[in-house]
Amino acid sequence: MGRLKIYKDNYTEATAVSNIFIDEYMKDANDAQLKVYLYLIRMMNANLPTSVSDIADKFNHTEKDVLRALKYWEKNRLLSLEYDESKSLIGIHLLDLNKTTGAAGGKPFTPVVTLMAASLPQEAATVPRTELAAENPYEKPSYTLDQLKKFKSNEETSQLLFIVEQYIGKTLSPSEIKTVIFIQDKLGFSMDLTDYLVQYCVERGKKDFRYIEKVAISWAQASVTTPKEAEKYAYKYDRTVYNIMNALGKTSMPTKKEVEYINRWTKDFGYEMDVIDAACERTVLSTDKHRFEYADRILSGWYQANVHHKSDIAKADELFRRSRAVPQPKAASSNKFNQFKQNSYDFDALEKELLSN
Repeated sequence: MGRLKIYKDNYTEATAVSNIFIDEYMKDANDAQLKVYLYLIRMMNANLPTSVSDIADKFNHTEKDVLRALKYWEKNRLLSLEYDESKSLIGIHLLDLNKTTGAAGGKPFTPVVTLMAASLPQEAATVPRTELAAENPYEKPSYTLDQLKKFKSNEETSQLLFIVEQYIGKTLSPSEIKTVIFIQDKLGFSMDLTDYLVQYCVERGKKDFRYIEKVAISWAQASVTTPKEAEKYAYKYDRTVYNIMNALGKTSMPTKKEVEYINRWTKDFGYEMDVIDAACERTVLSTDKHRFEYADRILSGWYQANVHHKSDIAKADELFRRSRAVPQPKAASSNKFNQFKQNSYDFDALEKELLSN
């Protein structure tokens, strides 16, 4: 089929969209974000006021969906939000994309979308500000049955629940649905980011919603708002980290201290996974507690003994057995394997020391 030429009878009622927006920003935005931004341009060109509730009603979104979309575009420097002294949203300044692109930030130009009412959702506006300030932003609230029904009745969220069920491989329980609501409603995840979150966890063999919730909170605390940002953030915990966690029998997210141990073994010591696996295997067989500390003692002992490859471990073990059987002279030996501290291999004493902490 040949190319089609598009004709238009009336050019007076039109809203112009910047090519920069189409080329640079459309591809990463979700449905709600696109609708909100395009609608703002339309209202600005017509010099008409609007409100968050009006936008939500027009596109069948919640007011929080609209606010999240506005904050998304503010973060991407396509607009700036203006608040009054009570922290209520009173104006939206659309930024000049020609100034914004490639710069640290653009200056607002004259056109402004005026809001007819404060932007806070009604249920939030009735709560005293001191109470809102004291609220833990990462604590899951108790959702009612009516809220669950309302959430499931929304076409987009209903589709999201279906997608999540396909990843998990079962129908979601009310408790699991509440977790999905929490991730979208309280943490402010978009549909795309929630989709990526569940896929990310399932690919790592984690279908437990407590685990999914912890990952979501860690992303929210890191100000992750898009799948691309989540991918970059998660890259810090690469496959090596999770392989070592599994080798030590750990199923939770790695703590900061545990990541420090892993970086020490892989970067400072330069060990490959086969050497680390050998240390982890001995650790798991020896103790149920303080496994990272125990494995670190083993790997530190091997590092002092110039163990570089898995084949060096057997030599170090044999040399250690000999040192235990035959008393060693007090004079320092030129043999590299005799220069490391022998108690690095005293597993019984090591376990007693660790378990006593």
